[in-house]
Amino acid sequence: MINNGWLKQATKRESPHADERPDPEDINLLVVHGISLPAGEFGGPYIDDLFMGTLDTTAHPDFSILEGLRVSAHCLIRRDGELLQYVPFHRRAWHAGRSQYCGRRRCNDFSIGIELEGTDEQPYTKAQYQRLAEVVEQLLQHYPALTRHRIVGHQHIAPVRKTDPGPAFDWSYFKQLVSEKV
Repeated sequence: MINNGWLKQATKRESPHADERPDPEDINLLVVHGISLPAGEFGGPYIDDLFMGTLDTTAHPDFSILEGLRVSAHCLIRRDGELLQYVPFHRRAWHAGRSQYCGRRRCNDFSIGIELEGTDEQPYTKAQYQRLAEVVEQLLQHYPALTRHRIVGHQHIAPVRKTDPGPAFDWSYFKQLVSEKV
């Protein structure tokens, strides 16, 4: 299901906002994110535009702070469960920013970032949880250093800066789904 770092079932959109990992074999953390552009709105082209480096920052007043931002994630799961992949897993996506996990800085170096279209306050959809669990199952099979216990939210690796996926993300339900699949 993973071929040359790409998920077979994902729509492939190769972001320019990625580079080589210091050690492509050192993938041992999965970071779950939440994103919506504009904030609280779903379904438009803006997340894709942001990850592809084509966001028109004049399209919405809130976008001006995104001018010049170079960011990506390995995958995005939309509200309906649609799966897009922007960066192959053996490459470093630019999703975590300043971050730390278990005393190790620069989480982008050793993590996979998956964005869920959503907000901290609005419940994520069943389709998103199902798709995320499917992706996690494949990642756990493909990357032996990645375990169910090394799946965190952006809020856990950058707690002063980030709050996503937030209290709306049901960690118990997600972990139950993952346990059923692996």
